[in-house]
Amino acid sequence: MFTLRRVSLAAAVAVRRPCVNVTVRSVNGARLGNFARGFSSSESDEESGKAQNDVYDIIISGGGMVGTAMACSLGFDPNLQSKKILLLEAGPKKEMDKAPEVYSTRVSSISPGSATLLSGLGAWDHIINLRCKSYQKMQVWDACSDALITFDKENLQDEMAYVVENDVIVAALTKQLQTLSEQVEVHYRTRVVKYTWPRPYQVSDSIPWVQVTLASGQTLHTKLLIGADGPNSMVRKEAGIPTVKWNYDQSAVVAVLHLSEPTENNVAWQRFLPTGPIAMLPLSDTESSLVWSTSHQHAEELLQMDEESFVDAINSAFWSNENQSDLIEAAGSLFRTALSVLMPNGTSTRQLPPSVAGIGPKSRVMFPLGMGHASEYIRHRVALIGDAAHRVHPLAGQGANLGFGDVACLTRVLSQAAFNGKDLGAMQHLLEYETERQRHNLPMMAAVDLMKRLYSTNAAPIVLLRTLGLQATNALPPLKEQIIAYASK
Repeated sequence: MFTLRRVSLAAAVAVRRPCVNVTVRSVNGARLGNFARGFSSSESDEESGKAQNDVYDIIISGGGMVGTAMACSLGFDPNLQSKKILLLEAGPKKEMDKAPEVYSTRVSSISPGSATLLSGLGAWDHIINLRCKSYQKMQVWDACSDALITFDKENLQDEMAYVVENDVIVAALTKQLQTLSEQVEVHYRTRVVKYTWPRPYQVSDSIPWVQVTLASGQTLHTKLLIGADGPNSMVRKEAGIPTVKWNYDQSAVVAVLHLSEPTENNVAWQRFLPTGPIAMLPLSDTESSLVWSTSHQHAEELLQMDEESFVDAINSAFWSNENQSDLIEAAGSLFRTALSVLMPNGTSTRQLPPSVAGIGPKSRVMFPLGMGHASEYIRHRVALIGDAAHRVHPLAGQGANLGFGDVACLTRVLSQAAFNGKDLGAMQHLLEYETERQRHNLPMMAAVDLMKRLYSTNAAPIVLLRTLGLQATNALPPLKEQIIAYASK
């Protein structure tokens, strides 16, 4: 849960003085440490003397889903057509002419807002042609009581979200990026070893741009560096941007599940167990994706199980009532009856999840869970997007969507700056990006963290509190609609 101190640290970023000095070059000039936030001078008096073909307007470091989407978004923007843009990716180029025979365990739940962004970039048609699966309803329920909440669009006509493999998203964006070769340059298998930062003011021996040194020895310069290099962001670390972060005492076990029988499979299922949430997201009529957050020890045990035992453990986690108590059930039943009298249309019919018959070959993987938030998304000539700026628990499926929201916002801000003839790396408009995104991301992250902690115990008073809260929320359709609308952005 965010403490008051942590929230104020991150939220305070939105109200700041124009220049906050952090750490500058040491007296003897031995090393350049963290640089200062401040307003830069105009481009007209910022000549580096370097060859123009080594100076880029924008360099994006990291070519994952968010970084590649950023490159496409900038490349398609009409106000940035004359800008020199470069995408650096340490891995190989991801291409996909047809969907692989087996599903990947790395999937994302893509909100309608993110799907609109991808559609605008021309990537959504490629994703549809490869594969994705929509769902129209979500059921969330507590293992320690009968409380549940359902989310759905009216008459189940509209999609709540789409489950898409990460590799499919990257491949679709990469295909679109190939059509932008005149606007965006891409270097694959390229590793950055060092960043050298400019000062926010001009002195005789300072460099005017961010200097990017590659493993090959080549040195590039950029007026704006966008860090899209993940939760262990080198850009963020070398820029000295503070991060509020902590590890949950949990790991996530992911796998591809084979269902016992074909089904419409248009519901996302999530159950809160005392050890953490377990979720099943639809991939097709016969397969689903598992995300089981649990203790490190239990996660290790799940990986070591034979397939039959693992499948039994999954079905038991979704179906068993062993964690329920008579006292909580009696209180919940009374409250539910009262709500049904007061709000007859506010009740939901419980559905049973499909049973699991098997798992995909070699599809079981685990990874540790944690939370992190950069207290600043920007510095002079630097902006962070995606997991480089924020990392969330997967229980709400919002990680990729927050990143795509960053892409849309930063593109809009840079487009306006270019239209106005402004320096793309200046703080004036980068502050607008940071403020808007933190105001959206922080409440979402705080809510996810609170949910994780609230449902990580089977203490009777907490179970009773969340049981009544979940039932009350489920009985208020307008409130549920607001939750769906916020998560769909």
